[in-house]
Amino acid sequence: LLSPAWISLIFGFVMVFSAYRTLRRNELIDFNESPSRLAVLLQLNDRYPTKQGYQSYTVQNIPIAFGLFGVAGILSGLLGIGCGAVKVLAMDQAMRLPYKVSTTTSNFIMGITAATSVGIYFARGYINLHLAGPVMLGVLLGALIGTKVLVKAETKKLRLIFSLLAFVFAAQMIGRGIMGLF
Repeated sequence: LLSPAWISLIFGFVMVFSAYRTLRRNELIDFNESPSRLAVLLQLNDRYPTKQGYQSYTVQNIPIAFGLFGVAGILSGLLGIGCGAVKVLAMDQAMRLPYKVSTTTSNFIMGITAATSVGIYFARGYINLHLAGPVMLGVLLGALIGTKVLVKAETKKLRLIFSLLAFVFAAQMIGRGIMGLF
């Protein structure tokens, strides 16, 4: 359907957009914003722990986020990666979730996405089991460290780090895409 070059370009530009929007979002939550009827029906409004105690939040724009999750799933299947940046964008920007809730929920969802894909990739012989073991150990160690840092980190700094990394990955993907076209 699409050549790898075009997939790289599309993903690269999605990453640029995600990084830009992440930097531009104000973390302040509008507590006067009325909850979405769909969020109330699905019981999505919740609370999360902060240094000052639990903070409630409401969920918005569920149909838009659902569409973005579909795009993330398609990109994940095409690229063989979790596309967490697209999911964070959907939750952070469309659903207006607090950033730490967006990133941790995305991490959980990426695990589900990966678990869904792994069976297909394994059955087709795409997984090198000798390589998978050390990679899993590295990811596990990184996840343990990351969760400890996340709890203490300021949201503004997390947004900056995410955006910088997203710009770097986007530049790589766009570069690969351009090289693949010529």
